[in-house]
Amino acid sequence: MENSELSGPDLAAGISEKDLRDGTSLLGHANGEPVLVVRRGDDVFAVAASCSHYGGPLAEGLVVGHTVRCPWHHACFDLRTGVARRAPALNDIASYIVDVREGRIVVGAKRESNRPGVAHGSKAELHPDSVAIVGAGAAGNAAAEMLRREGFSGPITIFDTDADAPYDRPNLSKDYLAGNAPEEWIPLHPREFYDGQGIDLVLDKRVVALDAAHKRLTFDDGSNRDFGAILLATGSSPIRLNIPVTNSPEIKYLRSLADSRAIIASANSSKRAVVLGASFIGLEVAASLATRGLEVHVAAPESRPLEKVLGPELGDFIRGVHEGKGVKFHLGQTASSLENGEVVLSNGERIPADLVVAGVGVRPNLELAEKAGLDVERGVNVNEFLETSARGIFAAGDIARWPYPGTGERIRVEHWVLAERHGQTAARNILGNRERFDQAPFFWSNHYDVAIGYTGHAEKWDSIEMDGNPTDGDCSVRYMLNGKAAAIATIGRDLENLETEREMELQHA
Repeated sequence: MENSELSGPDLAAGISEKDLRDGTSLLGHANGEPVLVVRRGDDVFAVAASCSHYGGPLAEGLVVGHTVRCPWHHACFDLRTGVARRAPALNDIASYIVDVREGRIVVGAKRESNRPGVAHGSKAELHPDSVAIVGAGAAGNAAAEMLRREGFSGPITIFDTDADAPYDRPNLSKDYLAGNAPEEWIPLHPREFYDGQGIDLVLDKRVVALDAAHKRLTFDDGSNRDFGAILLATGSSPIRLNIPVTNSPEIKYLRSLADSRAIIASANSSKRAVVLGASFIGLEVAASLATRGLEVHVAAPESRPLEKVLGPELGDFIRGVHEGKGVKFHLGQTASSLENGEVVLSNGERIPADLVVAGVGVRPNLELAEKAGLDVERGVNVNEFLETSARGIFAAGDIARWPYPGTGERIRVEHWVLAERHGQTAARNILGNRERFDQAPFFWSNHYDVAIGYTGHAEKWDSIEMDGNPTDGDCSVRYMLNGKAAAIATIGRDLENLETEREMELQHA
């Protein structure tokens, strides 16, 4: 995924100090690899030029203090060490020794180790004796990794019923489903990584009960275990349609790797597909199936796709992008039944379909928290440290409803990057750091060659301010509420999106 094409000066041969002013960065190369050098005051840092997540170009990103942020998906790296500081990047990037003398900057060898021996702010005396994580998705995996990175040496156990977890869920509806990414890209890490980190992945047990007072988990085989702290990261499940199906293929849903494999298998023997729902997942599935050469129809109850999130202008634009690829929309309609290989819509229209996929939303998996008596209200209520109403029990990801500084209200958001960042913050707080979660939510959505980045949270807005034109692949859309941007969506303006994220952080501080 990384672009290894070299450009810029040979940094191993050196450049003049005058070529790198304070606060600026420069893309070059050293010993056959792309390298980014950044000057901050009298210090000069050098790190690998590509993000470890999907290979994004860090030279086009944003330098904030002693960090650099990736323009594609907002990962963040420490310029001094190359350490990945924020999801979605979980792996570090290379850091290089820099020699500055006699007016020249010379990049030398890679540093042997990026990671500090002791994590900043970690208080060993406050560490629990063990940690259980229920859920091996974005939040659960990120939390387990961060516990180790922060110096926790006790037992860590992750429970999940998904035999393939943990893996890169966003890719299931994007490149992997479209046939552009091999399955080797899907696991977040090889199994050997978890063994090496001392993280016990238990993928064959379902947690059926939580005793919050005693931090005890009970499993479907009747056994139970006590832990020093517990993180609930149970995620969401697809909403399933209750419509009759007669002499037709069963409706498929997309949440797991097994689901994506099943859709691919059906797509390989299908010519026509109907996607029920014009959500982000639904439209990404439609794009992936169209890329595979299927005739694709989308049926949804709204009058335009994604209007509730992106507004009418971008909603119409996204519809046009899909129609340009041959996708046919049936809006203002729902499916009433599947009969004899046809989807019957609420207006009586019939659409022949070899494959039917529903993407009509998800529901948070709250049963465990509800049965345990935790404070639950359209999600598991947590405080600013992501701790639930029970001491030592934390929640992160899709299920967590946390106080968002941008609105002053509790919100619950179903974004991959946010779930990972929740997990990272929850891990540090499990270790006693008391770190407030105040980051702005971010997600991305791909529709063929159109990538949309969205930062912030706007369930409503007073007005929409658009700059540029989405059809030109160059625009920003700001969702204004009470005189400020509650959220921004961009196409082709990654740096502006990053800068807005930083502005929101400063407002939240």
